[in-house]
Amino acid sequence: MSRAAEETRLPASVLSQYEAVIGLEVHAQLKTQTKIFCACPTRFGDPPNQNTCPVCLGLPGTLPVLNRRALELALRAALALQCTVQERARFARKNYFYPDLPKGYQISMYELPLATGGWLEIEHDGTAKRIGITRLHLEEDAGKSLHEGFPDSDRYTYIDFNRCGVPLIEIVSEPDLRSPAEAYAYLVALKQVLEYTEVSDCNMEEGSLRCDANVSVRRRGVTQFGTKTEVKNLNSFRYLQRALEYEIERQITVLESGGRIEQETRLWNLAAARTEPMRSKEFAHDYRYFPEPDLLPVRVPAALRAEILATLPELPAARRARFQRDYGLSAYDARVLTDTRARADYFEAAVRAGATPKAASNWIQTELLRRLNDAGHDIQDSPVAPEALAELIALVESGTITAASGKKVFARMFETGKRAAEIVAAEGLSQISDMAEIERICRDVIAQHPENVAKYRAGNEGVFKFFVGQVMRATRGQANPQQVNEILRRLLRPD
Repeated sequence: MSRAAEETRLPASVLSQYEAVIGLEVHAQLKTQTKIFCACPTRFGDPPNQNTCPVCLGLPGTLPVLNRRALELALRAALALQCTVQERARFARKNYFYPDLPKGYQISMYELPLATGGWLEIEHDGTAKRIGITRLHLEEDAGKSLHEGFPDSDRYTYIDFNRCGVPLIEIVSEPDLRSPAEAYAYLVALKQVLEYTEVSDCNMEEGSLRCDANVSVRRRGVTQFGTKTEVKNLNSFRYLQRALEYEIERQITVLESGGRIEQETRLWNLAAARTEPMRSKEFAHDYRYFPEPDLLPVRVPAALRAEILATLPELPAARRARFQRDYGLSAYDARVLTDTRARADYFEAAVRAGATPKAASNWIQTELLRRLNDAGHDIQDSPVAPEALAELIALVESGTITAASGKKVFARMFETGKRAAEIVAAEGLSQISDMAEIERICRDVIAQHPENVAKYRAGNEGVFKFFVGQVMRATRGQANPQQVNEILRRLLRPD
């Protein structure tokens, strides 16, 4: 089939006759200080080939030693994803030849993975769906091929071996996903779990979270799977969704034109916004798996499983449900506040310090997150501590300062790190609640605008907001809004 025919857009009536079958293979770098089989550091951004040794370079005579912390983190992920941890797992050699794989094989797991049979619940279009997890296993990362950025990149590929031996877990889902949007929701939910459990920092820009998608299509009502392709180079949530949308339509176009799908690996070409053939899809026997002779089988006693299970934090889905139940928050607010563990911790710290849940939620979602985003900060680096936010909320709710003044105070708190009470006192922002003083200002404003008084008394209710605004401006936003409204209504009534 020609590329032009491939890229022809199909009508919705044709697309609706098919459904997609999608499974994701997610690789997450574990949050360890050293590599999986040696003591080399895992730091990102160091000069090329600095973090290497004879073990991770696969030099003759070297022996790998399993990093216990990598195993513990993998177990945390497995238990958080409801997997069954196997009592006995075994490393294997996955043989293939590529320039960034110095040993000529990758140490991974095959027949005896670390964990199997888990699940992760996602939400899409207001509906919950459970996605099965086939397996979770440990493996080492390969190096990185550098195809550009050098004077002779048109002739040579450079290799950086710093990533060789970096510990990974591979999480393979069941083919339970039926749309690009569901795949997006699954990856978001999985990333949250890995971050909450501190298994991985999931930084996609640094390669800490990578995703490959297996996708096929079939006519609706058919139970047999179609021929699948694997799509690689999906290094963002948006690219995952766009690549799947393209690949699904491409496969349907091929079938509708009488062609057949080739089982192959394809790359997502970001610049061209399409998938392109990379190589024919390998089968397991192509890798000639066999047990890794230099590593003993991994045995996970029940006591270790129980110990790690006891240290797991409250997971995102459970925390969302609790925020709705215990704090009376909407599903939307609970979702935003539990987006990261640090954000959820900040919210609960503010509530413990005395802030009402709804007010804390509003201030975090509006003032705090906006300013953090503008400043490029994470919430754990906020110059406004949760206890300081609670104090500000108390000043607003007690009537000490107005909501408008509260926003000004918050801006100063964010800029200076000072407490709310200190800023209010220094800048004279306490709310004016003296009825006589407010009435004097209201009378002055009314006297200065006789034409608007006439309009209001003639039935133009919209003019009332003008008077309120003038009074609030005259008091620098410090007048009690309720009292301003009451006094203006009384003074503007026709005689």
